[in-house]
Amino acid sequence: MLIPLTGSFLVLLLAFCGVSPQVVAQAVPGLSGFNYTYSGQPDFPAASEAFNLRYTYVPRIVAYPVTIEHVSQIVRVAYESNVNVVARSGGHSYVASGLGGKNSSYVIDTQNLNSITYDPTTQTAIIGVGARLGDIIKVLNQNGRALPHGTCAYVGWGGHIVDSVIGVDVVLANGTVARASKDINADLFWALRGAGASFGIITSTTVRTYPAPASATIYSYNWHLTTAAASSALQTYQQFTSSTSSLPSQLGIEVVLTPGERKGYVTFGIAGGWYGPRNQLDQVLQPFLSEMTAPRWNSFDVGTYLNSATNLAGGSLATNEPWTQRDTFYAKSLVIPKTGIRESAGKAWMDYLGSEGVGLSGLGWFLQIGLLGGANSAASAIPKDDNAFAHRDGLFIIQFYTYSNGNRPPFPSQGFGFLDGMVDAIVRNSAANWDYGAYPNYVDDRLANHEHLYYKQHLARLKTLKKQYDPTGVFDFPTGIKV
Repeated sequence: MLIPLTGSFLVLLLAFCGVSPQVVAQAVPGLSGFNYTYSGQPDFPAASEAFNLRYTYVPRIVAYPVTIEHVSQIVRVAYESNVNVVARSGGHSYVASGLGGKNSSYVIDTQNLNSITYDPTTQTAIIGVGARLGDIIKVLNQNGRALPHGTCAYVGWGGHIVDSVIGVDVVLANGTVARASKDINADLFWALRGAGASFGIITSTTVRTYPAPASATIYSYNWHLTTAAASSALQTYQQFTSSTSSLPSQLGIEVVLTPGERKGYVTFGIAGGWYGPRNQLDQVLQPFLSEMTAPRWNSFDVGTYLNSATNLAGGSLATNEPWTQRDTFYAKSLVIPKTGIRESAGKAWMDYLGSEGVGLSGLGWFLQIGLLGGANSAASAIPKDDNAFAHRDGLFIIQFYTYSNGNRPPFPSQGFGFLDGMVDAIVRNSAANWDYGAYPNYVDDRLANHEHLYYKQHLARLKTLKKQYDPTGVFDFPTGIKV
């Protein structure tokens, strides 16, 4: 799903959130002044548990710094010890990158770096990367302001830093503390916005804020369609989002696909947020709905912007209790170029879902086709080289997500091939020169050629900057930028 705020689009991340343990260990020479834990301590199992229970990585330490100087201390010790170091903000990386994506990394949990300061004169905010989304929404809303953001109240701020950020405080690979903006360390600032984890540990961001929408409607429609009808509906959605020149920037929309109730069928839905007057929504959606049969059901939650954020967070923006939700899953992504999905590829895809995706044992799935580009997209309006995000020309970002029944291990082995088949149904039925990509926040550690698909035309520059800012690979992790 995409939520636009005053014309700004950012892709919503599936927002699952991490645990907040108490730690009281001291064991690494050179570290002092803050808490950390390590293997063998009673709090370590909870501190090192991944959101995705497919992963059981064991970091060397999980540290809880309170100041940027503490972060600098940890990174300097890691640098001198030839140990990789990663930051964990919300803790919900799909491949446990917040634990290093492998064993034996230093983990910097940023939960204590959680300050939120709003300046009404400049209408900017300084947000610590450990601040939780629910708290950010509430603080800014008290001032009539808002940001593009995800959904879960417990998600950390660290994954949101791209188009709204105007400055960052960051710790570099040798422990140096630096400031980066378009005027200071501009090349570093470019890389941090889109590939930040490979270049430093960001501790706070200065962001421009936007007027909170005066009203908001969270809406959804649902159909049960034959695969042929679903293929036609996909083309209708594509035509609606890519060719409707009057599509308002206040509309956020995605298609949601889930298993059909029997072979040959797919459950097809649209859902999103409308940040204009409720009485205008029907007219905005009419060009799409007029091409569809009557839905099985629809729903509308009309209210304030704060109400919409609470709805998307599952009913509460509170963050005062530890979040214990976990899942066992595998996810992939495609960034669809502005040329879209051709009809034969869409048909092959729906046929695959209607045959292979029904009646699975031990496995559930859903897909989201979120609008990124199209008419009046603020994401597309930003120059493609403004920052390291490489997909300004994309039309859709598709998330492919499959999970074990009950969300607990083990993950069924057939799930990998099933999800690969979903993606292959599109790619192999598209033109040989079809310029697709992948979305780095739906990270996939099985993805071949991942650096190119995530960073495309920006990869060469990112590698050059990696050599400059992290030549020894302190911030290396399996799906990051390599020297």
